[in-house]
Amino acid sequence: MTIQTIPTRPFPGQRPGTSGLRKKVTVFQQAHYLENFVQAVFDTLPEREGQTLVLGGDGRFHNRAAVQTILRMAAANGFARVLVGRGGLLSTPAVSAVIRRRGAFGGLILSASHNPGGPDGDFGIKYNATNGGPAPEKLTEAIYARSLEIEQYRIESASENIDFDTLGTHTLGGMRVEVIDPVADYAELMQQLFDFDAMRAWFAAGHRMCFDAMSAVSGPYARAILEGQLGAPAGTVINGEPLEDFGGHHPDPNPAHATELIAAMSGPGAPDFGGASDGDADRNMILGRDFVLTPSDSLAVLAEHATRVPGYRAGLVGIARSMPTSRAADRVAAALGIPCHETPTGWKFFGNLLDAGQATLCGEESYGTGSNHVREKDGLWAVLFWLNLLAATGRSVEELVRAHWARFGRHYYSRHDWEGIPSERADALMAGLRASLPTLAGRDCGAGLSIEAADDFAYTDPVDGSVSTRQGVRLLFADGSRIVFRLSGTGTEGATLRVYLERYEADPARHDQPVQQALGALIRIADEIAGIRRHSGMDAPTVVT
Repeated sequence: MTIQTIPTRPFPGQRPGTSGLRKKVTVFQQAHYLENFVQAVFDTLPEREGQTLVLGGDGRFHNRAAVQTILRMAAANGFARVLVGRGGLLSTPAVSAVIRRRGAFGGLILSASHNPGGPDGDFGIKYNATNGGPAPEKLTEAIYARSLEIEQYRIESASENIDFDTLGTHTLGGMRVEVIDPVADYAELMQQLFDFDAMRAWFAAGHRMCFDAMSAVSGPYARAILEGQLGAPAGTVINGEPLEDFGGHHPDPNPAHATELIAAMSGPGAPDFGGASDGDADRNMILGRDFVLTPSDSLAVLAEHATRVPGYRAGLVGIARSMPTSRAADRVAAALGIPCHETPTGWKFFGNLLDAGQATLCGEESYGTGSNHVREKDGLWAVLFWLNLLAATGRSVEELVRAHWARFGRHYYSRHDWEGIPSERADALMAGLRASLPTLAGRDCGAGLSIEAADDFAYTDPVDGSVSTRQGVRLLFADGSRIVFRLSGTGTEGATLRVYLERYEADPARHDQPVQQALGALIRIADEIAGIRRHSGMDAPTVVT
């Protein structure tokens, strides 16, 4: 093996966000940019010598080139073995499953999740630790610190690329490269959790579903499991071939972007059940015929009926939700006599709770749901969970949700995204909100809404005692309604202001209002207090989900 030591200089701004480092493809294509970050990761892992690394991504543009670079760098940095998904593909939950099942040291995931792909789109990379979950904040901060002082990186000077399109084993320097089936470990785990016989019977009885893979990495997984193992008719999975530009789709499974699926699920002849996943297959959207389900309600219904699914028959030890996610799951947890943990946004905050056995199901309002089976959110897992419930109960998606509302009440919920705000304007908006917090408690906002408390959410981890502050400004109303403001860390241009709106309605006779109408007073109050239009220069949110 011939190792090259390449001189380099730090690039500014390589701080990993809630889901790793995300930038435009053109940024990652700069000489030394990817290499600097990867070396910074490796330099913060002193025990990497002789270890096994998992590597794969969602197949977006630049994925294949990045895989070759990382393989050569892993060899030069002392790894003994790399498990790489065939074609360079591995979904984010599959990486977590492979790390955990095969006892790997950690993994690198190449994805910008739900962000657009292609040469003009986004690229991303993140490190997952030995538990299969995203690197904790202490590690990501160490990676960032290292990126600011890096002077060189190490890379194997291989003359030929590794063939990772064919299953098998290769040698790169002194390192083994094993090309693995990206679906196999994950599919076996799903068989351990769900009643595949019941789901086969559901399809055999003539029920139909539509799964939109959005031309992203969940396609091979959905085809193998839904059409291959469960007997769903061919064509059940649409947009099932992973493409470097996601076929022009914005691979974000929500009503704003999954329009093809929503159209397919509309009308009396529509399938019984619909689902979608995103770029790296960790998010999900659930639909019934002419019925779109919010992620917050999805988490609550799964928790309510979890014991109907084999993998959760023993019951739940707890539920965890991100702070902006609605309080629907809190009511289920109270009925079950288990805790519901409220964490900051970012799946890494669930990892400690899962590892410590304090939570079983986790969910975020941003279409992410998961459990203790891996340490990531998992899009296809959520779809299979719902499919198992349909098969076990004989009910439709809408029937299950309406029964849940009748028992627990409905949490009207929406998220308004104001994208591409100049960063200085977005920062000024949040600074103004924080400065006004002491004056807001007790304010009568009209429409029967008065602010009971206002704060900037802070979280003390119950497992390790770590503290995370400034996690989002909350307006808490006397009737249980909420408005939450936070800036997103997943974009690559400007700033995205996310405004979360929630209003509780106990009366079943009032469970069929249009969502934006039910939230109308809160929408008005949010703009009045934060001055969103004034600060952003925009007349309306970019995306409403």
